[in-house]
Order: sequence, then C-alpha cells, then structure tokens
Amino acid sequence: MIPVEALRLPPQSVQAEQAVLGGLMLDPNAFGKIEGTLTDADFYRRDHQLIFRAIRELAEKSRPYDAVTIGEWFESHGMAEQVAGGAYLVELASGTPSAANIAAYADIVRDKSVLRQLIEVGTGIVNDGFQPDGQDAATIVAGAQTAIAGIASGKRQALKSVNDGLTEMVNAMQERMESGDMIGTSFGLPALDEKTGGKQPGDLIIIAARPSMGKTTLALQGGLAAGRPLIFSFETKADRLLARMTAHVGRFPLRWILFPADAPDYAFSRITEAAREVKQRLSASIYDGQRLNAQQIRSAALREHERAPIREIIIDHFGHLRREGKGRADQEQGEDMKDLKALARELNVPVIVLMQLNRGVESRSDKRPILSDLRECGAAEEDADVVAMIYRDAYYNPASSIAEYAEIFLRKNRDGDPGEVWAKPCLPEMRFDESEPQQRPNSITGTNSEGRGGPQGIGSRTQSRRLSIAGRDD
Repeated sequence: MIPVEALRLPPQSVQAEQAVLGGLMLDPNAFGKIEGTLTDADFYRRDHQLIFRAIRELAEKSRPYDAVTIGEWFESHGMAEQVAGGAYLVELASGTPSAANIAAYADIVRDKSVLRQLIEVGTGIVNDGFQPDGQDAATIVAGAQTAIAGIASGKRQALKSVNDGLTEMVNAMQERMESGDMIGTSFGLPALDEKTGGKQPGDLIIIAARPSMGKTTLALQGGLAAGRPLIFSFETKADRLLARMTAHVGRFPLRWILFPADAPDYAFSRITEAAREVKQRLSASIYDGQRLNAQQIRSAALREHERAPIREIIIDHFGHLRREGKGRADQEQGEDMKDLKALARELNVPVIVLMQLNRGVESRSDKRPILSDLRECGAAEEDADVVAMIYRDAYYNPASSIAEYAEIFLRKNRDGDPGEVWAKPCLPEMRFDESEPQQRPNSITGTNSEGRGGPQGIGSRTQSRRLSIAGRDD
C-alpha cells in the first residue's frame, strides 16, 4: 500500500484560492484588480471554479457579488449543494480579513495553474514520444514548442462583453479620426489601403496569381511599408529577397546588386544607403530553410513574437507547406488555411499567404483571375478576409495596348467593396509606379474608356494616386 505522504498531488494553494474569493466578496471594487489575471480554470477546486464564475458573471452585469447574491446565483443554476446551501460562501467571506493583498493571492493561484498546465503538457509530450501515432519527430517537437509557448505567453481565451467591445470600437474610431491613420498596416499601395483600410490585425490575406505576375514583390512591398514582418520563404533564398527589397527601396536596378561589375561607380553608395534603410524597416527574421507545416510555422512565429512583437507574417508560398499526404489534398490544405487564420487571430497580426493559381486560367480567352482559380483550396476563399489577385497582360499579349500596365483585383474584401487598382511596372527596380485606370481591349473584355467592367463585373474606382509595388516573381 502506498503511503499517503508519497502521493503526488497537482500544484495548488487552497488557502490562496479562498483568500481571492473571500476578498472579492468583501470589496465591491476588487474584481477590477485581478480581471485578466485569472480565469475559472485557474482554480484547482471545482467549487472555487464555480464561485469565481458566479462573481465574474455578476461583475460583468455590474451587480454586487457578496455572499447573498452569489448564493442566489447558485440557487438559480440549481447548484446550491456545491456551496453547502450558501454556508461555504459565508465561511469564505468571514474567514478573510481584507482584500488588501488580493492581487498577490491571485498571482499565487495563477502560478499554481501554470505548473499544472506544464505537467499536463509534459505528460502529453512523453506519451507522444512513446506512441507517436504516425507523427514524425519534427511534428512532435513543433507541437510541444507550441503548447509550451502558449502557456508562457499567458494568452487566455476570454469572453468579451458587448459593452467592452463597443468601447474598443469607439476608441479606435476616435483614434483614427484624430491621427488620420488606419488601424492596419499598409499594403504599400495607397489605393489598396483606401479600399481595405490596410492589412487589419487578425486578418488572413491572400495574394494570388499565376507565376511571374508579382506575388512575392507585392508582399515584400507591403512588408517594407508595415515594418518588422516575419517572412517564411520556401521558394527564394533570403539574400535574393533582400536584394529585391534593397533595389526597391533605393529605386535602382536589381542588376546593380546581382552584377556589380556592370554597375556605375556611384552604385555602391546607393546600395549601402538602401540596405541600411531595409535593415531599419525589417528588423525581424527571414526563414528560408526546409519546408515547414502550419504548426511549425506557428511555433516559430510565437518564438519570434515573444522575442519582439512582429507586425505581420508573410508566407511564400502556400503550395510549399509541408503536408503528410495522408488525406485528400483539398482537405489538408483547408486545415492549413484554418490554422493560419487562427495564427493571425492569436497574435493579432495580419498573415499574408501567397498562392499560385491553377492552370485553368490558361484555357480561358480572358485570363484575368477569379476566386475559383485558387488552386485546390476552397477554404482559401472561405477563410480569407482579403483576396488580391495580380494580372499583367504583357505576360500573354506582349503587343497589347495595356502591356505596360498591371491590374490588381480585390476579389474578396470582407469589410469593404471589391475593386481593382492599375499600376505601371518598373521591372528593373522591382516595383510598379502610379497609373490612371486604362482602357482594356474591347475584343477581350468589352470595357469602356474608363477601364470599368471586366471579370465578375468588378469595376475600378481608383483615384489618381501614387502606387509603389513590385513587378514580378522569379
């Protein structure tokens, strides 16, 4: 028989839990001192979890939370026996001298909760190690890192009252009115910023096109405009990405970096100055190693965000994510898309995902992309907040009257109207410059002289403004 003293109980402090609950009942303003520190699940005892839940619900309704009102809450929920018909509530209130140290007691309760979570996660890691159930070591490690990072970050799943949500909305609106700024980070395109309000925190944004249309450079342009992006590049090495961004910032040909022997004498100083500015704008990491799955991306993003907050995540591109291949491709990709959307909400930053369009575009006379062209991933259309698609007529029709221009279509814009932006490529400098809306050849689209119409009836409302986007992908 195992001695009682040898039994290992989970970390707990019943005394601290009682002090917190008793202090809350003594002080009508005490809940505000610990709000956000504790949740119901942080309490070890079941009856303490229920009492804290009752206090929280009463506080959110601006009702008092003393022994009487809490007792009524338990009666109304048919759980009076959980608190001995109210006797235990009286005992808690009378046994706590004051609420003066309630914040310190709450920290103790929270610390014990964290230790219990670590034990639970650690047990799960041990079980996965002994019984991997088809998972490889890298996936198990990524899952472990994600679980531990989630505990370390202290992130909570919390319900938000309507009152709090409306207050936040009004405050954000007032801040925008006073500063004239948007909430989100810039696309690097004033016209797109105007239509979308920028890349909003928590949004999943897709930039899609056929190869060589400009997906990567459009994303990098936005990353430079936002500052401190975390970039996952599975197609292009970091040094090539940095060369593109340096050429873009310095407004000089990329050839100066790739073929320095052919560059003019003053090129080195221009390159050095632009590189310094790129360093200041980025100040985050670029991952260009082996392919990762969505959970590994999340794990790496959490570590980087913990080191210093990032402003957005760029993934280039979705087709290169590592997948097990054990199910249907569309199902696996759909799960990845949902995981990336969850990551955007968890870190409250925009996640920009680059996608290749399927080859069905090539079979149409008008090859301007539409939502159904998203390759094997209906979840992309469903989960994305913004879908921007790039088209350059020069790729298919070099002699076209609009061969010098590019069209960027907003095929989905959750908080606004769809639309399009015209721009003029400057390919040597990895950018697009400003352009008025152009007239498409009538033989293709039947558009009028203002460039309105086109696939799915999307029209251009773009005002004349400065645009600056990059022009092509490798």
